[in-house]
Amino acid sequence: MKEYAGMVATQVAQVLLMIVSKEAIADGMTSYSFIFYSNAIASLILLPFSNLFHRSSNSPPLSFSMVVGFLIVGLLGFFAQMCGYTGVSYSSATLGTTLLNLIPGFTFILAALFRMEVINIKHLTTQAKFIGTVVSIAGAIIMTLYQGPPIISSQLKSNISHNLLGPSSNWVLGGILLIIDAIFASMYMISQAIVLKKYPAVITLMFSYCLICTVLSGAVSLIVETDLSSFSLQPYSRLFSVLFSGIFGYAFLVTVQSWCVRKRGPLFVAMFHPVGIVIANLIGVIFLGDGFYLGSLLGSIIVVIGFYTVMWGKAQEQKILDSSVSSKLDDETAPLLQDAP
Repeated sequence: MKEYAGMVATQVAQVLLMIVSKEAIADGMTSYSFIFYSNAIASLILLPFSNLFHRSSNSPPLSFSMVVGFLIVGLLGFFAQMCGYTGVSYSSATLGTTLLNLIPGFTFILAALFRMEVINIKHLTTQAKFIGTVVSIAGAIIMTLYQGPPIISSQLKSNISHNLLGPSSNWVLGGILLIIDAIFASMYMISQAIVLKKYPAVITLMFSYCLICTVLSGAVSLIVETDLSSFSLQPYSRLFSVLFSGIFGYAFLVTVQSWCVRKRGPLFVAMFHPVGIVIANLIGVIFLGDGFYLGSLLGSIIVVIGFYTVMWGKAQEQKILDSSVSSKLDDETAPLLQDAP
């Protein structure tokens, strides 16, 4: 249950991060400077915790292959951030929300290729995971693209609604970048799982990830940006946005997600992306005065059905695995008991 609670908390943080990042960029910050400050703050937060929880005496040796693994995780995460922010700026958050729901599908394929998920199309558990992933993605797309008649009328025009319905400057280019973002995000989670299997120091890995993103985003900002005023933290809304993003959007969010990847695997984490849209709708209705529409209701139901189908399939697989391990131990101990005097 801890993993479920943690992932729900990260999805709430993700929705709030979207709001504050939009506010910061609307105030004149660029996506490059915003990513730079957010990762820099997260690095400063994670550094002392990394030293506290993963001291050298308790941590496994850091080999050259692990350093390369850390770099790959950082690069994939950085490319995902860059493509995501740039794609939304060229298109709209509606398209971004829709295409990022491809992450569970891409993650399922990559996890199968790397043998992180048990795949046997004749087994009910594999069928449940596959069907549930497709159903969950379909539900998220319905929520995003189909509105339908209102169930609860909107009283206010919230920032979320404005961002989702905002104009686009280059829909095709933005869509391509967002698809690339989904691919990079899936590869990022798979690479995390590979590294954490050999080096299970979650906070150390996330510190290195944020540090790499800080260096890369700072370098890109200095090359691309001609107006250094985008690095200013005035007005105070910019400062609040980067502080919230650094503390909750990066330090908290990526660390909890990485911990869940280590505990439950990358597909488990990826399946919460469609659930995040349900959470975004609830936050919009309860706190921001958004309307609640038939499309949101139908999409939410479909997402939940797909999500629980995948979780059921994974739970049944775990039961089968535990049962096989238990029977193997029984077979190994039985001869010893028979030989006992």
